[in-house]
Amino acid sequence: MPASSRAAPASDSVPSPDSLLPEGFTPAARGALARADPLLGALMKQVGPLRLEVEALRNPFVALARSIAYQQLTGKAAATIFARVCERVGQGARFTPEAVLAVPVEDLRAAGLSGAKAAAMRDLALKAREGEVPTLARARRMSDAALVEHLTKVRGIGQWTVEMMLIFRLGRPDVLPVDDYGVRKGFMLTYGLAEMPRARELLAHGERWRPWRSVASWYMWRALELPKTPAP
Repeated sequence: MPASSRAAPASDSVPSPDSLLPEGFTPAARGALARADPLLGALMKQVGPLRLEVEALRNPFVALARSIAYQQLTGKAAATIFARVCERVGQGARFTPEAVLAVPVEDLRAAGLSGAKAAAMRDLALKAREGEVPTLARARRMSDAALVEHLTKVRGIGQWTVEMMLIFRLGRPDVLPVDDYGVRKGFMLTYGLAEMPRARELLAHGERWRPWRSVASWYMWRALELPKTPAP
């Protein structure tokens, strides 16, 4: 869902290089979160230090093509299918929008992509050729909200997919994926709620977590792994 259609959980500003995760996450930031939200502070104390791992993003086009292939599949099955797609399209630097468009849909289907995923990958290639999918250098200069707005124009790429890329590939510190099941469930457990919060409720509460909402989200995921979560 494009960012313009709802209150965007991603930040409108571009973080400075020294504030990116995980390098930019400091004890001072953790202290600020704990002061702003004591229950989050208790959860952070129980979980321990931030261990969020950021995998460097080298090519947004390839990363998004991979995310399309991986949707609704286990990691092993998706990796096998994407490897077959790469065999037909090209490996590494040869995996380009032009190369994807040169491969017939039937060949993409033969690699294991569903009809919807093959159509989404071709749409991604078309959008990349039109400039909607930014280069890595341009992506680094764009705000979170701008990236969400641009990339969700691609068929099959939703806001959640872009938010995961922002957190785990670009290391953006202030992203709150309000539609993520794990974040919502972790919030419910941490705050002792009877049911999971609605997106707008989580978004409103998350205002106190700025500018470290990605950090708070990571701790919400970790809340699901604890045998016992903090009680209000």
